Amino acid sequence: MSVARENDRAQQMREKARHMAEAAERTSDPEQRRRLQEKARKLREQSEQQDGRENSGLPV
Repeated sequence: MSVARENDRAQQMREKARHMAEAAERTSDPEQRRRLQEKARKLREQSEQQDGRENSGLPV
């Protein structure tokens, strides 16, 4: 996959994580909030790993 496509993918993952975090803030259900926060955290971590692979020159 090209670097530009990988950058787009990482950006999309960060955007989705941001939306999940915002949804978590809006919900009144503590369990739903926890689930959304956890999903957002995992997406952020994945996007950071994606960025790290892109910047290291390793195959993605």
